[in-house]
Amino acid sequence: MSSAHVIPRRRLLAAAFVGAVGGAAAPARAAPASPLTVAAFPLVDVIAKDVLKGWSQRHPEIRAQVISRQYDDHHTAMTTALSTSGHLPDVIALESSYLGRFALGAGLENLSAPAFGAERFKDSFVRFAFETARNREGAIVAMPGDIGPGSLFYRADLLAQAGLREADLTASWEAYVEAGAQLKARTGAYLIGDVRLLKDIVVRAGIPTGEGQYFDSRQRPRVTQPSFVRAFELAQQVRRQGLDARVEVWFNDWAEMLKRGRLATEMSGGWMAGQMANWVAPGTAGKWRVAQLPEHTYCAYGGTYYAIPRRSDPRKKQLAWQLIQELTLDSQRQLDAFRSQDAFPALLAAQEDAFFDQPVPFLGGQKARQLWRDAARRIPVVRMHRQHKFAEEVVNAELDNVLEYGKPIAQALEDAQALLLHRANR
Repeated sequence: MSSAHVIPRRRLLAAAFVGAVGGAAAPARAAPASPLTVAAFPLVDVIAKDVLKGWSQRHPEIRAQVISRQYDDHHTAMTTALSTSGHLPDVIALESSYLGRFALGAGLENLSAPAFGAERFKDSFVRFAFETARNREGAIVAMPGDIGPGSLFYRADLLAQAGLREADLTASWEAYVEAGAQLKARTGAYLIGDVRLLKDIVVRAGIPTGEGQYFDSRQRPRVTQPSFVRAFELAQQVRRQGLDARVEVWFNDWAEMLKRGRLATEMSGGWMAGQMANWVAPGTAGKWRVAQLPEHTYCAYGGTYYAIPRRSDPRKKQLAWQLIQELTLDSQRQLDAFRSQDAFPALLAAQEDAFFDQPVPFLGGQKARQLWRDAARRIPVVRMHRQHKFAEEVVNAELDNVLEYGKPIAQALEDAQALLLHRANR
């Protein structure tokens, strides 16, 4: 979640508490009987609680609380709450991959409406983050907090040992795989944890502007497109050459391989540097570097949005909107969250802070935040579909059929296309 031309914090906070209609201040209200509730998941809950500490001091008459659940449990609970209108929080934190499921339904408040006026903040954020939150009618239904600009993490020491340079990894996706073969032969290290990571990024690199990863602008599945064929072919090459360690991110064997220098690269959001430095592989400090993804691919790995349920208590909606603005539009709070939780800010003003010019010790003193900032401003708008998570499962299952059972790639993608066509608008 981070300014040379920083908008003064006082001005931002003042703007956050101005009524949307005619710019007049919102009238004072009696404190609601029930507390203002924020539903969140780990790390985001810490950010929300930090903001609420200051909120409670300025608004002692308003009780506020954060309801935290584990990542999957949180999104499942919010799906149920929005569909049944039961136990609705006043503010919902949503991870970006779930945004399509929620945004394309009718459960979230239209923040573009005059009562909220979200459109006036359009130019305050990196474009892709703000535009991703539009529903089919073009209304903004959530405000971006943090984002995860994608980059290629690589072990500089292993590259040197193999006689390779950064450009050997990044010139093209085919070059990346070829470099992986040389790395494996000369160092014994695997190129990547699992081929799914490669497949995912190659697919995302071929998305036309304004379309989705799995569905086009007309809600039709697009998984037989050339980018999917190429992604499956590259994944097949990696597996046949034994270049992936066949370990999943965040599992113990993945972390152990990172610690022991058995994985030469990792593709992830900028926040991964903090995760590796703080708990995954702190002993590898100074050995990692980051580069833009091969073929100048720009994409996001995760991110957080804040929304208001359409059927939540109407007496608290303006309070909820004020809180969302404080979570997303205050440069200092965004910077604090970046420093403490590696939450890269979607707010442009926050990205101008001198913190972005400081070297990152874990990355050998590289000024990596500048690289991530550049990537964030180049990421194209990708439309999220309500069946995004289901489509991801279908495509991954077909990739397994190709890799494990030898199913022809063309047939695998045609089968995935047929299933998604059946589910596209359900």
